[in-house]
Amino acid sequence: MPLLVTDHSWTQTESMVYISVPLKGATKVDILSSDEYLKVHFPPFLLEVFLSELVDDEQSLAKIGNGVAVISLSKRTNKLWEHLAISTYDKETKKEIRVRALSKMEEKLAAEAQSRSEKKHKEKKYALKTMMNIEKDEREKIQKMKDDERAATTAELEAWQLKEKKKKEEAQIKVLSQTCNANKGKDIKENFGGGGSGGTKVIFDKRSANEDQSKKKCTDLPAPRRLGNIEVSFTPRVFPTALRESRVAEEEEWLNKQAEARRAINADVEELNDLSEEERNPDWLKEKGNKCFAAGNYLSALNAYNLAIRLNRKIPALYSNRAACHLKLRNLHKAIEDSSKAIELLTPAVAANAAARARAHVRRGSAFCQLELYTEGLQEYQAALKIDPNNEPLQADTQKIRDIIQGSTS
Repeated sequence: MPLLVTDHSWTQTESMVYISVPLKGATKVDILSSDEYLKVHFPPFLLEVFLSELVDDEQSLAKIGNGVAVISLSKRTNKLWEHLAISTYDKETKKEIRVRALSKMEEKLAAEAQSRSEKKHKEKKYALKTMMNIEKDEREKIQKMKDDERAATTAELEAWQLKEKKKKEEAQIKVLSQTCNANKGKDIKENFGGGGSGGTKVIFDKRSANEDQSKKKCTDLPAPRRLGNIEVSFTPRVFPTALRESRVAEEEEWLNKQAEARRAINADVEELNDLSEEERNPDWLKEKGNKCFAAGNYLSALNAYNLAIRLNRKIPALYSNRAACHLKLRNLHKAIEDSSKAIELLTPAVAANAAARARAHVRRGSAFCQLELYTEGLQEYQAALKIDPNNEPLQADTQKIRDIIQGSTS
């Protein structure tokens, strides 16, 4: 049973009441205050004051120092009190005052907690909105760079075509001019070959005819050549990519890694001698695991992938498929680990492994979301969307995660 404090003191002004409570060496003090009740508890001592007048609890405050607690209560009405506390000894009345004070304190604490929660939610929402705006600006910037580069390339191509056309026209004019000059020289030589006055008329007539014929030759352009098809043969390539967008080095590196992965069989497996020829083939084990997974037998599929990985640790599909099994079996941390290993092996990033990289990101993101790490999960789904931006189910799942983070879904 607590010991009641009787050596407290109080003073007042017309607007304030000051209560001084000696703490008797206590270090832990609990103060509860309402508009009609004050409690100061520092075990084993207790002070309860049922105030004779109402005070403004929002404007009241308490200070603790030098072994004394000083409580400053703001009066609701500016007047001097005759007594600090009520003089009644009715236990029921005091109990009702205590209950009202505790109820108000609980409401106040709940309101403060709600306010903190709303503030935290607004801060998260603002941070997410800011991040989305930054990503949007970055996308727009990249798109603008692409548009500018496309416009510059188009302008260069048009300028080159115009220049080539002009060169071609100048060459045609030069050829026609040379032809006309040659014809005129020939006609003059022939016309001045005769003699006599009668010959002069003949010469004039021939020259006129030859000039008409030369003019006709100058104006008559040769007919266009017939259209035809030119056969062009290309060196066969594994990846059908345009040359200007080619990533030959990365593609060759990926093919070499895949070939090396097919040849890499671990010889240190203890059970290797006890396995059949098929069971020593990681590809056969992978297909067996896929069939078990499709049938819903996730443990058997997991065992098949485990053995395949022990035989060959360089095939990313084995880790990605094992991550899918762990997701079904709720081994979420192992699913994250296997998805990360698959993404690590799926390098360099080329078109041939794009679908596999997207699946690995989705599986890691799903594991994060099931662990309620929605921010990390959103990042993984966004990475998958960058690889496959036209995937509508993936877009819908990404939006659901955003809604959860923003608190718009229950």
